[in-house]
Amino acid sequence: MSATTQRAAMFVGLAAGAAGLVAVLARERAGSSIKDLTPRGESGTHIAAARAFNRSSALLALSVLTDSGIEHYRGSFANKAMFTPLITSALSLAAGLHGAADSGSRRHRARHAIYLGAGAAGIAGTGFHLYNVLKRPGGWSWNNLFYAAPIGAPMALLLSGALGAVAERLRDEPAVEPQLLGMAAGRALGLLAAAGLIGTVGEVALMHFRGSYQNPVMYAPVTIVPVASALLAHAALAAPREHWVARAWLRITAALGFVGMGFHARGIARNQGGWRNWTQNILNGPPLPAPPSFSALALAGLAALRLRETEK
Repeated sequence: MSATTQRAAMFVGLAAGAAGLVAVLARERAGSSIKDLTPRGESGTHIAAARAFNRSSALLALSVLTDSGIEHYRGSFANKAMFTPLITSALSLAAGLHGAADSGSRRHRARHAIYLGAGAAGIAGTGFHLYNVLKRPGGWSWNNLFYAAPIGAPMALLLSGALGAVAERLRDEPAVEPQLLGMAAGRALGLLAAAGLIGTVGEVALMHFRGSYQNPVMYAPVTIVPVASALLAHAALAAPREHWVARAWLRITAALGFVGMGFHARGIARNQGGWRNWTQNILNGPPLPAPPSFSALALAGLAALRLRETEK
């Protein structure tokens, strides 16, 4: 593969990362404007957070839809259940886009049902993937963890459903001091996003370990993302105040997801035939749709921080 093609792939990826960072900053600025114009605890802040979680759910669903579509196509859809994540993630994507445009203060029953279905499909998919690992010769081994069905992949669908479901639940809460799971909504949402970041980075750590961390950049997600999760969890558990370090780190994490696509595109371009042979290399190269899952959860974390700052 020529160096020119590799540079072009990197340029496209970095351009996507820059565009993603601009979008993150623009969204954050919009969210800050809402917070500044909305008196403390008054109606509007929790609806803005709910819509942000709908957007995050949609981005995660898009990642699952494209990634599972590629991986299950490679598996020739040998089991008809392999169509399930495609259907549920497509529905979750549609629900997320619809919820992002909805400023209503009541949950949408159809969206909520779709999100619950996506969560259930994620749990079932984890069971199927675990079975796929254990039934192979050697059972629970590094080789099977590396090359059997990825155990962590269906959890992204579960997270998409969870983010959307809490967004719908948040809409039903009163405007003043909304509660989720028996705690302040900002705190609950922050802890959920922090847990999602840790769960997502676990699968990445396994796959990059399989790749022997041959490129030092492969350490970025396994170092940046855990710090973002820890800062977000601390901000959620601490007294409500401005957490500018957590906010800045979450922005970096959001941009990392888009930049990661660039490096994965470069990895595909380095295979024999490069992008001219994309029908083969996109199946064998690093998963192109996976990195934006970090962006989705980081955006959810930013929304949780904005809500947390309005709480008493």
